[in-house]
Formats: sequence, structure tokens, C-alpha cells
Amino acid sequence: MKKTALLVSLAVLGIGAAHAADPAKINWGKIPAVTVPLFFPGQSSYEWLRSEAHEGAVKEVVRGDSCTSCHDEEDAEKDIGEEIVKGGRLEPRPVKGKSGYKALKVQAAYDAKNAYLRFQWKTDNAYPGSEHQYLRFDGKEWKVFGYPKLDKPVQDGQEMGIYEDRMSIMIDDGKVLGFANQGCWLTCHDGQRDMAKQFTKDEVAGNALLQAIKKRDVRKYLPDTRTDPSDWKTGKSVEDIAKIKAAGGFVDLIQWRAHRSNPVGMTDDGYVLEFRLSDSGKDMFGGNADAKTHQPKFMWDASKVGYKSITVDQLRKGDHYLIREQNAVPFDPNAGWKEGDMIPDYIVSRADAKGSAADNNAIASWKDGMWAVVMVRPLGLANDDDKALKAGGVYNVGFAVHDDNITTRGHQVSFVKTIGFGSKADIKAVKLP
Repeated sequence: MKKTALLVSLAVLGIGAAHAADPAKINWGKIPAVTVPLFFPGQSSYEWLRSEAHEGAVKEVVRGDSCTSCHDEEDAEKDIGEEIVKGGRLEPRPVKGKSGYKALKVQAAYDAKNAYLRFQWKTDNAYPGSEHQYLRFDGKEWKVFGYPKLDKPVQDGQEMGIYEDRMSIMIDDGKVLGFANQGCWLTCHDGQRDMAKQFTKDEVAGNALLQAIKKRDVRKYLPDTRTDPSDWKTGKSVEDIAKIKAAGGFVDLIQWRAHRSNPVGMTDDGYVLEFRLSDSGKDMFGGNADAKTHQPKFMWDASKVGYKSITVDQLRKGDHYLIREQNAVPFDPNAGWKEGDMIPDYIVSRADAKGSAADNNAIASWKDGMWAVVMVRPLGLANDDDKALKAGGVYNVGFAVHDDNITTRGHQVSFVKTIGFGSKADIKAVKLP
């Protein structure tokens, strides 16, 4: 595959024409670009920053100083990332060929209706990471095929590395103490997936907060949701956390996903508080495996795409999205399945996306090793799980890119930046005519 592109009209995106720009027609050549350095963080966490292992910086971190008050030299991010990615104290499972640094080009614009955030970055691979894991028939049953590169089966050569590319932004409006200086490290903790001291199933099963919110693992959280910010097991009550949320003490998390949101011109919309949570409503993607039979729920409509499944030799040779309202039909267990047949493990649907979870739109293209993604975020959202972007506002933001078939901490991240909509900031959004 040499190129993949998605250009979505205003009508498809659901953007009202009045006072709203068509993101595909914005003249980005006239909008200033800021290059934001991203680096591989390994297992650096909230706890690691506050430990003696963070040589000579513990007092400053605990005091609340910014990361860049120390790491302010030119190419600091590049030096940090390229050292960590090799392996060692912060990377126990180095990924072969993984880059430690990535330059992210950021542009921003806004009008009376929306904010438009454009990102460009070069992928580690010579193809877009537009595929996610599959369900594969082994002759008897359907099993998951393809895992992210940090997983042991991939590193041991037992499984193929398959995972979608992602572009993420965290947004704070000044209500999360410490985010302006230490950014996403407030959300990244020991105990989480692929982090130091990773949780056990028994620990999760015995944890009152995780059981109350019906979660089966440990993901991002903010320190204020724990009685001991450095111990994920010490969760506050659901009632106390609800008060924190009502006061705006959460960070927005918008994720563009090359497989699970891009095919329908959207990004997902979530937030981080006691866990990494989706906004209310329904996401544009969902699992395609039946919980009881483990068979797929949907397969491709052969009358529309020419096939009902693919095989491994067809990977990365086309856009293999399963879109419920466009190219999918209910799975037929008697359709003559053969060993090696594969169907996506996720079904995507714009029609099914509802509520606050469906606020954000996007367009994207990949060409010559470079993604270009434009996120479209409505201004003035009043949902209780969103940060409302407004003209004149300045927000603390952190960026992350996942590519190279990887997830969890296998991304490149930024130190905190600011974005202003008509206001002075690191990244200044331009008002569109």
C-alpha cells in the first residue's frame, strides 16, 4: 500500500455549514506550524519521577517544578528518548527498530463553531498502521491474531505485530493541579499495563474502586483520585471522585485511531480521572467477537467488497475496515470457513456512535511515510466529561503518537505545551475568516 486517504464532507462529518470551515479545504499553508518534539518514555512514571532513581530531581518534582525546568537544553527530548529506547532501567523489553524520537508538526485554527487541530508525523514503518488485531479461524475455532509489539508473544516471535496507529492529545483547562508543569506523567503510574510492578488479576479482583467501576485492569489515573497518589490500590470512594469530576478535576483525552475511528471520519472522546474512561454515550467502535461463541458477529459483505474474509498474505495491501453500515453483514457460521480466514476483531460504525463520546470528527491521509490528521472539536461543549474549548482560552496540552504496531507506553510523548485560541501560547490557533 502506497497511500491511504480519507476526505470527508461537511455533511458526513455532521458539521453544520453555517460558520464552520470544511477541514479538507482549510489553507494550512497560511497557518503557522510548531514542531513539538516527542520522545520514548519507557516506564518513567509518576512514581519514578518522585524516586531517587530520578537522579537529582526528586525535590524539584515533588515541589511541582516543570519537567522543562531541568530538561531545557536543545535536543533534550531526542537525547532522552534515544537513550531509553535502547533498553535499561526504564525499558526492560526494548522493541527492535523502535525510534526514540519523533518530530510532530502541529497547526491549529478555529472559527465560530469548531477548533481544527492538524498533526503531521513520519511513521516508523513504510506503511500506515491502519490495521488492528483480527479473529482468525484455525480450522476449529476463531482466535485473536496479531498483538502489539510490547507483548511477549510478539517479542518471542510467536505472534505477528499488528496494532493501529494513534494520535492523542490530553487537554487541561487549569483545573488539574500539576498538569501544567508535569503533564501526562500525572496519569502514568506503576502498576498499569506494561509498567513497573504491573497489577495482578487478584489485586484487581480485590480492589474496591476497580470493582465498583467494573474494570478488570489498571490504566491511567490522576493522583487526586487516590488516598496515596503513588499507590493505585488506594482509591477514593466513588462519591468523592464524582465531586472531583464535578469540579472539573479531570483531563480530556482525544484519540484518533487509524483503524477504529478513522474509517468513519471521527476520533474517540474520553477523559482521565480514576481510570482512562470513555465519554458518556457510545464509541464508534466495538468488539466483533461474540462473548459466548467467540465467533465474529459480523463479516465482510462479499457482494460489496468481493470477499467475506482475508488471509495473512493480504495484510497491509488495502484498507481492511469492517464498517457496519457500509460493508458488513451478520456472520454466517456455515459460510465454508477455512483455516487461516481472518475477520477484523473490531466493528466500526458512525451511525452507532452516540452522545458525548461522538463529539469529535477527523480527516486523515497517509502519503510517503507521513500521516496528516486534522481533528475537529466543537467549541463550547457543555458535557460534564469534556473540557470546553473557547475563543480566548489557553489550555495545557500533551501529545502522544503510537505507531510501529504498538500500544500502552510504547508511544512517543511530549512535555507540556500550551495552545491558545486567539491568545498567546506555544501553539496559537488562527481565527479563520
